[in-house]
Formats: sequence, structure tokens, C-alpha cells
Amino acid sequence: MISDKFRRELRDQAKLWQAEGLIDTSFYQQLSERYQFNTLETASRNRFLSILISLGGILLGIGVITFVAANWQVWSREVRVALLLSLFVAVNAAGFYLWRIPPSRSQNSHPDMPATKGRNKLLGEGLLLLGALILGANMALMAQMFHIGGSSYGLFLAWGIGVLGMAYSLRLTSLGVLSALLVGLGYWFAVLDWSSKVEFSWLEVLVRQMPIAASIMFVPLAYWCRSRAIFAIGAIAIIFSLQVSIVQGLNQTWGTAIFCALPPALLWGYDDAIWPRVRSKLFQPTARSLALLFLAGLFYVLSFHWWWQDSPNPVPTKPDWVLLANVAVLGGFTLFEWLRLGRLELRRPKQKAVDLTTSAIGILILASALIPLFHLSFTPIPQLATFLFNVFLFLLAVGLIREGLALGNRRTFWGGMVLITLQIISRLFEYNTGLLLKSFVFVLCGIGVIAAGLWFERHFAKIPDE
Repeated sequence: MISDKFRRELRDQAKLWQAEGLIDTSFYQQLSERYQFNTLETASRNRFLSILISLGGILLGIGVITFVAANWQVWSREVRVALLLSLFVAVNAAGFYLWRIPPSRSQNSHPDMPATKGRNKLLGEGLLLLGALILGANMALMAQMFHIGGSSYGLFLAWGIGVLGMAYSLRLTSLGVLSALLVGLGYWFAVLDWSSKVEFSWLEVLVRQMPIAASIMFVPLAYWCRSRAIFAIGAIAIIFSLQVSIVQGLNQTWGTAIFCALPPALLWGYDDAIWPRVRSKLFQPTARSLALLFLAGLFYVLSFHWWWQDSPNPVPTKPDWVLLANVAVLGGFTLFEWLRLGRLELRRPKQKAVDLTTSAIGILILASALIPLFHLSFTPIPQLATFLFNVFLFLLAVGLIREGLALGNRRTFWGGMVLITLQIISRLFEYNTGLLLKSFVFVLCGIGVIAAGLWFERHFAKIPDE
């Protein structure tokens, strides 16, 4: 799918080419019709309008719920049920009617160009989003009226599954994002109340098998909607629930090693081409960005010396085989991913790479698993472990800076700069240093950040001329 950013840059370059005489007016007009330059401003207004309609729909839903709550005790049960069902059906029917109005598309437009959404379609999406919110209110109020007991996380999980069905049937990104947030919030509440007995057998299975369930629920939906937001939120839910399964299902020694290595390995090894009929790299950059964020957070936390000071005394625990099924399935999928990456590297031994290489990331992931395993299983190495993870954090930051310079990517470059600055400041406050040294380091960091920013912008400006 061609992005609006590309179209805007192409329009600016085409105007420049026309002014320089490289292309004539007719060719510029052909480009304008093919890539719909005239709809760029309309697309921006539609995005702003969709945000306003979504916000208005949420506020309208809160207002309706508040009105119902104010008169709840006055109405009879029959009136309450009829009102709730009528409101839910009316809002969703109106939203579906407006949403299904076909969008306008130019006959000469590019086939990968997104169709222009009209105001009726945007209003329909807002009403459908409001209908999804009313669904949750109806579930809570119906349970209260008919004295159906249950937990808060059970309500959020059931609500999220209901919205997920709406998202699949309508292929709406907004509903998919809402569903992922609701399921993630419900699972978070379930983790906080892990020791309690859930009320339904299917709910217990869903909570305990959340990594596999989230993969089935949200990854296909992300491809169906072509939404990076759904994929990112779904991937975060998968990784978080996988970590909970590791902590609850394994002992401290092996659990710590797998906890550190499996999530980044799963994310970095992900490739859209694994799935049949998928030929683009739609979500691989998102997955690898999440892997880098996980490694950066992991290396930063393990770079503090107090993390390693307590003498390791692993407590033997009985494995939870139900939770370990998640680790086994996703671990096997991770192994398949990396074997496939290895075969691709063997087929293309001379392939040029300008980003962080897979081999370097693999070494960092392997080291992040072996060091805690050695520390807990054989002999404590607090000083060496602290030093090594500081080195890993520094190497990761340098790699991000290198990638940002090679690709001209500001976000990657400044991510590496932030990591290095954060590492220096953290070590400064972690160890007992005087105020004069702290002041000197802060001044040096400030000067270094300013100089690096100016130098990067100068280097970035020269990239198109090379």
C-alpha cells in the first residue's frame, strides 16, 4: 500500500522536476491522476475528522451510560433490557449502513492506492466503535440485572472477544485495536489476580493459554486489516503473556534464561514470508523494532550491579505443563524462524546489510541467556555480569547509531544516542560520585548530544547528493 508520505514527497519532487523542465505538464498531470495528488489534503482532513468522530463517539457513549445509570433504579427490568438491546442494535445498524457506503476512487488511480473515505463512512466507523463500547456496557449491566457473578478480567476478556468478532466481520482497524487493548487489559487483571479461581472453564483455558490464543486472534487480523497497530499491540500481548507463562511454569534457573532469550529471538526471527500468500515485509520491521526495544530494556535493567548482588539460591518448583505448552509451541516456532534465516543466509552469503546483522543479534540474545544461567547454576559472577551487560548495552546503542547513519533514519540514530546517554547518567547515579563529577558529565552529555545532532543533520543532508 502506497503511503501518504510517499505521495506527498512524490508531489513535491514532481513539481520541482516540472519547474526544472525535466518533465512536461502532461506527464505531471498523469502522475497527479495516478497517485491522486489532489486527495492528499482531503486524506489529512479525513484522518483529523476520524479522530474527532472517534473521540466524540467515546464521549457520547460515556454520556449515554451516565444517563442510563442516573435513571437505572427508576426503570423496570424489562424496560432496562429493551433499552439496552435497542440502543445496541440501533447504533450498530446505523453505523453499518453508513460504513458500507462505497468510497470514491479515481479510475486512473494506482491499484495500491487506498480509496478515499467519505464523511459518511467515517461517521459509520465512529458509530461502530460506539457500538463496541455499548457492547461492554450491556454485558456489565446485564450481568448486574440477572445477578451473574464474575470477575473484572472475565468481563474485559469476554468484551474483547465480542469486539474481535466485530473486527473480523467488518475488517476495521479501530475495532481490532480496541479488541487487542481489551483482551490485554483483561489478561493484566487476571495476572494481578492469578491465584483466584476463574469462573468459567473456557476463561481459564484462555488465560492460561494466552500466548497461543493471542497469536491466533490478532496476527491474522493484522494481516486482514493490514494494520501495524494491531500487530504491534498483539505482539506485545503475546510477549507479555509468554513471559508470565515462563515465570509461572519454569524454575528460576532455566526460567530466567528463557525469559531473557525467547521473546527477542521470537520477534527478531519473525518474517512475513513464513505465511503462505504473503509476499511483502509488512510487519517484519515492526517485529524487529520491538525486539530491539526488548533487548535495550533488558540490557539496561541487567546493567545495574544491585541486580546481581544477592547470592543466587534457586528454589525448585514443580513445572506447570499447561503453561509450558505455550513456551514449547512458541519456542518451536522461534527455532523454525531461525533455521529459515540460516538457510537464507547460506543462499545469499554476499548479501550486503546496512542494519544490525542477524548474527550479531543472535550472539547478543544467546549471551543474555547464558550469563544468567551460568550465574544461577554454577558460580555467582556479579561483577563480570554487570560489566558484560554494560558492554552489550553500549554495543546495541552503537549499532543503532550506525544503522541510523547508514540509512539516514533519525529515529534509529536518536534511539542509540538516548541509550548511550541513559547508560552514562545511570552509571553516574548508581555509583558514589561527587557533585562536581556529575556536573561535568552532564555538561559533556549535553554538548555531545548537540554536536551529534548537528553532525547527523549535516550528514543526512548530504545523503541524496552521494
